[in-house]
Amino acid sequence: MEVDTGDGSSMKSGEAADKEEDKNKNNGSNKKKKTSADDQKVPFYKLFSFADRLDMFLVTVGTIAAIANGLTQPFMTLIFGQMINSFSGADQSGVVKAVSKIAVKFVYLGVYACITSFLQVTCWMVTGERQAARIRGLYLKTILRQDIGFFDTETSTGEVIGRMSGDTILIQEAMGEKVGKFIQLVSAFIGGFIIAYVKGWQLALVLSACIPLVVLAGGTMAMIMAKMSSRGQVAYAEAGNVVEQTVGAIRTVASFTGEKFAIEKYNDKLQIAYSATVHQGLVSGLGLGVMLLVVFSTYGLAVWFGAKLIAHHGYNGGQVINVILAIMTGGMSLGQTTPSVNAFASGQAAAYKMFETIKRKPTIDPYDTSGVMLDDIQGEIELKDVYFRYPARPDVQIFAGFSLHVPSGTTVALVGQSGSGKSTVISLLERFYDPDSGQVLIDGVDLRELQLQWIRGKIGLVSQEPILFATTIRENIAYGKDNATNEEIRAAIEMANAAKFIDKLPKGLDTMVGEHGTQLSGGQKQRIAIARAILKDPKILLLDEATSALDAESERIVQDALVRVMTNRTTVVVAHRLTTIRNADMIAVVHLGKLVEKGTHEELIRDPEGAYSQLVRLQEGTKEGGDALGKEAEQSDVTTDIEKDISRSGSQRLSASLIRSISRSASSSRQSFTYNFGVPGLANFAETEETGVESNVAEETKIERRKSVSIRRLANLNKPEVPVLLIGSIAAAVHGLVFPIFGLLFSSAIKTFYEPPSKLLKDSKVWAVSYVGMGVVILLVGPMQNFFYGVAGGKLIQRIRSLTFEKVVHQNISWFDDPENSSGAIGARLSTDASTVRNLVGDSLALIVQNIATIVAGLVIAFTANWILAIAILAVMPFTLIQGYLQTKFLKGFSADAKLMYEEASQVANDAVGGIRTVASFCSEKRVMGLYQEKCQAPMKQGVRLGLVSGSGFGFSFFALYCTNAFCFYLGAVLVKHGKATFEEVFKVFFALTVSAIGVSQTSALAPDTNKAKDSAASIFEILDRKPPIDSSSEDGSTIPTVTGNIELEHVSFKYPTRPDIQIFKDLCLSIPSGKTVALVGESGSGKSTVISLIERFYDPDSGCVMLDGIDIRKIRISWLRQQMGLVSQEPILFNETIRTNIAYGKQGNATEEEIMAATKAANAHVFISSLPHGYDTSVGERGIQLSGGQKQRIAIARAILKDPKILLLDEATSALDAESERVVQEALDAVMVNRTTVVVAHRLSTIKGADIIAVVKNGVIVEKGRHDTLMNTTDGAYASLVALHLTSSVETMR
Repeated sequence: MEVDTGDGSSMKSGEAADKEEDKNKNNGSNKKKKTSADDQKVPFYKLFSFADRLDMFLVTVGTIAAIANGLTQPFMTLIFGQMINSFSGADQSGVVKAVSKIAVKFVYLGVYACITSFLQVTCWMVTGERQAARIRGLYLKTILRQDIGFFDTETSTGEVIGRMSGDTILIQEAMGEKVGKFIQLVSAFIGGFIIAYVKGWQLALVLSACIPLVVLAGGTMAMIMAKMSSRGQVAYAEAGNVVEQTVGAIRTVASFTGEKFAIEKYNDKLQIAYSATVHQGLVSGLGLGVMLLVVFSTYGLAVWFGAKLIAHHGYNGGQVINVILAIMTGGMSLGQTTPSVNAFASGQAAAYKMFETIKRKPTIDPYDTSGVMLDDIQGEIELKDVYFRYPARPDVQIFAGFSLHVPSGTTVALVGQSGSGKSTVISLLERFYDPDSGQVLIDGVDLRELQLQWIRGKIGLVSQEPILFATTIRENIAYGKDNATNEEIRAAIEMANAAKFIDKLPKGLDTMVGEHGTQLSGGQKQRIAIARAILKDPKILLLDEATSALDAESERIVQDALVRVMTNRTTVVVAHRLTTIRNADMIAVVHLGKLVEKGTHEELIRDPEGAYSQLVRLQEGTKEGGDALGKEAEQSDVTTDIEKDISRSGSQRLSASLIRSISRSASSSRQSFTYNFGVPGLANFAETEETGVESNVAEETKIERRKSVSIRRLANLNKPEVPVLLIGSIAAAVHGLVFPIFGLLFSSAIKTFYEPPSKLLKDSKVWAVSYVGMGVVILLVGPMQNFFYGVAGGKLIQRIRSLTFEKVVHQNISWFDDPENSSGAIGARLSTDASTVRNLVGDSLALIVQNIATIVAGLVIAFTANWILAIAILAVMPFTLIQGYLQTKFLKGFSADAKLMYEEASQVANDAVGGIRTVASFCSEKRVMGLYQEKCQAPMKQGVRLGLVSGSGFGFSFFALYCTNAFCFYLGAVLVKHGKATFEEVFKVFFALTVSAIGVSQTSALAPDTNKAKDSAASIFEILDRKPPIDSSSEDGSTIPTVTGNIELEHVSFKYPTRPDIQIFKDLCLSIPSGKTVALVGESGSGKSTVISLIERFYDPDSGCVMLDGIDIRKIRISWLRQQMGLVSQEPILFNETIRTNIAYGKQGNATEEEIMAATKAANAHVFISSLPHGYDTSVGERGIQLSGGQKQRIAIARAILKDPKILLLDEATSALDAESERVVQEALDAVMVNRTTVVVAHRLSTIKGADIIAVVKNGVIVEKGRHDTLMNTTDGAYASLVALHLTSSVETMR
């Protein structure tokens, strides 16, 4: 029990999450890990340790190309300097000749850049893709060969998949084109500086001194930004927690009318996040301003100092410009390396864990081929003096000197309470673990000496939760045996009683089972698992609770199948239910890791004090069950009748779920169906065909929705911030003017360099000052723009999230039944949708304003300078624009495709790791690897293709850029020659337009994706516009001054909205008199809990009505109605708060200390709460994880009592508890039920006996009702037969 250290929730939620993830990890190792996390990195060259020859070749070529490509920029500055000199130096007539010589150089440079950048990008991308794929494969391969202990202690499926999909992408980025980019930028930086120092070292030296300032400003800003954003992130994460807890526990929230409470809490968290956003805007603006101020001041310094050098040191204008550009491009290149460096760091960190795993040698290695293989295996099993603890729980001794002998060909059943170590025997026999000391022998040979693959091939395992892989039924069964023939598979399914249901499926054996086998019911999955084990034809059969998760009917079928399979095989059975054990050759009772007694059922039952008899009695669930044991023999005959009865109703189950059109003849309202709800998403097979069509339709509706979103409505959400947005926009416009004006100043400054010295020095001062002035302007408008947009955007996010959440909380319950509205999905919608919409309104608005200002100013300057040239340049401008845009886009969009493409492959890995015990016991490691490699083929080819395409695109864009430049200058020269332009005008037009174009293309590539934002907006408005049929926020409806508590269900018909083809109630009538206790019993899925949901008005009946004191509850105000009822459900949902807060929730949080104490005393909870170190201030952890089941349940009961409800609804309130906790909770409940109208739903008889009325629900109606004794005396009554069934295949109290 970990207790909060009192420093608020932050630690708690982290702690709880930790606990969730590594329930098994002991905390010691966790703390150790954190300290050394910083040095958990792989040296960079190690990333390439899995490269083959081809990769090495690609890396070499890529590196050379990258260095060459980096040098293009410095070369360009050289050519540019020559260009300026040729313009100013030549007279009008010779200018074209001089310029065209240099223009040709531009074209050459373009070709050179095209080739080098193609090679650079292609080589690096291809090799990155190939090596990442290889690492993925190796990682999965080593994961699959690890011993089971490794999965218990060191990893989880989520982690493996996360590493395979997430981490390899990080590694790929760290060794793919980011490396090329980095080399390119570094070579550009070095090249730039070399050229600058060669051309004019004095100026270069002065300018180099300014670079650290730029770096410093940028670095500081990045650091502060990171701090800020993490503050916002934390607040949003807490808000997300509120959503998760509220939506995850929506029934609890609704029944305690805690919606307002949740909304307030959520809004508090949003407020914190909002202030963080605004600060962030301010800081980013300030940082940007400071950076640009430094840059512009540097230009100013350069112009002024350059002018001095020209006047006194014989420099020329071209040289000065060359140095300025070379230093600037060099410096900028260095600045652009940060993303690459970050990628390297995260790649190295990601590789650490993966490479660590790849190197790990398992203690029990399935790939190890050494070891003995016996010629003929008899199947005799012996455990000799075994000592064992699980690696995940080293402080719990499971076996201390455990011995057991199973002669070959016999069946041994292991029974005992849960946690006694029954299943451990099976894990040891499969050699998932080795004992700490002692031996496990098969045919007298130590398991450790046998070859692992071979012995596992001789053992068939069927476990409690059959793990199926997401492939066809045939494939799943074929796991049992490599290259099995069709006949063999047929024989296996016949023997496993599975042939019937498989043949009924539209595609038979080729039906997909869905992830984790979700398309099948429990019994069907189990039979497929049995068929898989049979196909193996094992000598030893291990059945670990193989039937415990099934209902009586499926259990009987599966049990038949098992009995057939067990003949002539050594079988070890672990079971709770005694029915499954009776016929075993020997029953061994295990208690706390010791073998307490053994013998056949008859022998053991003779000793009434023996452990076995006690277990049997416990299972009867009744204290008078003692004499029932004697009757058991006669009773078993009765059972078979009942089971036949049930099987009649059950045989239609499958066909019912397959063929949706169940003829519902009104005449026989007593039609027998049992529906299997227990199975999550028992989907109709008929539907699987249609899903393709449906997803298409979904896509179309999404596009439809996107069209219909009015931007006006979005803008209206931001209405209150209009003045703020205006100020922000003005600032943005000013910001936009900066680029073109900079071009103007720069070209004017170039002109100055060719003036006579005295004028030169005077003018250069003016230009220098105006540069600094521009920097100052930006320093002012940058923060303004970002701050005001931050306020508007932050408010918008806050408003959207708050409104949406408020709507979500008040939705009707059936809305939450739809998987699209699970807590995770809603949390994601709230966080991502709000921020994408904000991007659309806030960030893109700023960009649009800024870009419009830039374009307008650029055009105005160009056209006033020289309109002919301006038009000509505009004609080729699209090339430059596209080039800038493509470059930015290319660098952004790689990893996303890769992630999607690898999803199928991840699914294979996911299945395999999730079912690692199955994979191990069927030795299917190689098979899984084959399947995985196959799924990786396509994405890998795709990656290589992507590399080639991006390389070509990248190369072409450079070529286009340099050709455009050459064209502009050549045209300018022609105009100068004909006297249609001056030298200064050519540069004015060129700079005004190119600088504007660069500005626009860079910012527009950063623009958020409007489609995404529109989808988000649509999904938000969809929630905001939805009118729930049962709206808990509405204040309409009457209240009843004094509630007596008579409840009537009159002619109720009902289907769940999510399962419209299954009728739950047909014309059900039930009256629950005031102050009495009514118990509802029936098979699972008969609709007992539905009664409670209808009384709470979570759903409205399709026809008929539910009355409270003679008034239809639809006319009563919902919030008031729910206040009158106290609900305690099967899984008590507690919030991640203190115990006190959880209990006070019953009274909307305002309960006095005395009331809380009284409630906990009534609920039998006060004693255990007081014994906790922090008492009532103990935090219960996420979902109450820090407490045991019985403790949680009692807190939930206290919470209901505090409400002092007139009506108490208990939905299986004790079913999840063990016998002892059940007794305590039951006592608490009995005390509370007095004088209240109580509705109890229960499986267990002990909880029902005392009820005033027992109502049996079957096939959607009440079949019988009365007191326990009267119903027991009705021969062949539904209740009596349920009780009998209960005693024989007793519901597991032993769990």
